[in-house]
This record gives sequence, C-alpha cells and structure tokens, in this order.
Amino acid sequence: MLRIGLIGAGRIGHVHARSVTANPGATLSVVADVIPEVAAALADRYGARSSGDIDSIFTADDVDAVIICSPTPLHVPHILAAARAGKPALSEKPVAMETTAVDQLRTDLAGLDPIVMLGFNRRFDPSFHAIHTAVEAGEVGTVEQVTIISRDPAAPPKEYIAVSGGIFKDMTIHDFDTARYFLGDIATVSAVGQNLDPGLADSGDFDGAIITLTNARGASATITNSRHCASGYDQRLEVFGTQGSLLAENLRPTTVRRSTAEYTEAQDPYYDFFLERYEAAYAAELNEFISAVTQGRHPTPGIEDGAAALRIAEAAGEAARTGRTIAL
Repeated sequence: MLRIGLIGAGRIGHVHARSVTANPGATLSVVADVIPEVAAALADRYGARSSGDIDSIFTADDVDAVIICSPTPLHVPHILAAARAGKPALSEKPVAMETTAVDQLRTDLAGLDPIVMLGFNRRFDPSFHAIHTAVEAGEVGTVEQVTIISRDPAAPPKEYIAVSGGIFKDMTIHDFDTARYFLGDIATVSAVGQNLDPGLADSGDFDGAIITLTNARGASATITNSRHCASGYDQRLEVFGTQGSLLAENLRPTTVRRSTAEYTEAQDPYYDFFLERYEAAYAAELNEFISAVTQGRHPTPGIEDGAAALRIAEAAGEAARTGRTIAL
C-alpha cells in the first residue's frame, strides 16, 4: 500500500484525493496546504491527516510518495524537494512556468535519479490510449494528420487566468502532449489567438486558439481550443494515416438517443466537468504511477515530456503574438 502525501487542496487536489482514495493500491496519508483550514477540510473528507506546513510532507514517516497540486510556480521547488527526500512525485502540469526553470531543475536533480511523473492524464484516457495502441500496431499506416478539439464549458476566473501562464501553458499544454504522443518531437509551431469573449477582454490572455504543429517528416497536428462551449466539455481526437483513420468522440452520461415529434436523435449533453470526462484517465494515471514506484522504474510521461510540451507552449504564444511560424 503506497502512502501518499498530497500537496495542495484546491480543485485539482480534490480530484487526486478522490483517485487515491478509490485506488486499492494507495492510501491518502496527509494533505498539506498553506491554508490549514482548506487542508483540513479535504483531509477530513477522506480520513487523512492535514498540515499547513508543506515542507513537513517531504520528511513525514507516513508518506512514501507525493502528488504535487500546488500552483505552477511551485512545481519545480516541490519536485526538487521530493527528489532530495527520496520520495517519488507525480506533479501536475505544466512542469514549470518557463523552460529556464526546467533547465535549472535538470541541473539541481543531477545525481539524484528521482522517480517523477508529469500529470498529462489524457495519455491514459481509455479512448485516446486505444487509438495510440492501434496506431502503434500499424492499423492506420503512417500517421499524416492528428486533429484535436479541446473546448472547456466555461472559462476559469480571471484571477486564475492571470497566474496560470495563459491558455497555451495552462489549457493547451495537454493537447501539445497529446500531439507529441502521436507525432513525436515537434519541429514547427504556428498559432492564431482569439479574443472573442467580452467577459475575458481584459484578462490579458486569448480565449481561443487554432494551433498547427508539424514534425520533422511533415506530419501535422491541428489543435482547436476555446475557453467556452455551450454544449459542455468538448474533447475529440482523430488520427488519420495512409491506411485509415481513428476517431474518439465526446463522452456523455448515457448513450440514449431520443426521437419525438419535436426532435430526432437527441442525446444527453457532453459532460460538463473535466473530472467526469477524465475520471477513468486519472485512475489509470495513478495506477501507472503506483506501478512505477513499486517497480522502481521511471514512468512516462516524465520531466522531459513536460519540458517538450512547455517549449511548444512558449512557441505557440510567440507565434500567436507575431503571426510567424516558430521553428523548434
């Protein structure tokens, strides 16, 4: 039984606390947050102890591994602290706010050889993973095009957007990793940013984007993002190759289709929250982390996957601002 310490009791902390509690191979030992009452509320819900001292989690005798759900600027110091304490870490994305911070992290981790996993949970979505397995088996031949649609039901608060690193580092970073999952290293990045939501006009960030990525042999990924979607959490993936294509559609609470005198083929709306849409992915991600820790191996995705996605995010921001295609 892997005893897990959770750093951060915000929204994503709640997601991971739920996954840990539901996993027969793990137990939630402690929840640490700089706001003690927030940590206590989440810990009480799942029968764990709480702490307002983040650093104490790295020396705690009842913690075998940590899940890092702290704000992005703290991911690097918390990954490093876990490594120095000899505790494996699963860190939420992005790995850092800037690639320079990742460069320093590599230097600081030299000689430690830590077990670190990055929280790109979409690799573990059953549908996306099934497509990847089929691609690896050669089912569609040589991959030529990947199409990713990723739209949120509603934008986060502007206060969050201001400290998140922006749409490319906070939201699209998942899609950048998904593109790399199918295409490998990315060679060029072009992007068009949109400011179409009046409610986010003064946020200093884009509320939508269209991004095109290519790899060295010319295969491409097109990513469509929006901070809002009236029909719910819109998450679709298509992989097209020389011998066929594979498509993952949106998930709904049921597969029922209704037909009446007023409408035909009506279905339930898409899921309206990322936890519902990706609940199975979070569970599978945790399983991979537990397996890697138990076997003493380095899991995928890791720090270098996080660094690669972050480089693409920075290039997308530059491309959207300048209108230029950025070579990596």
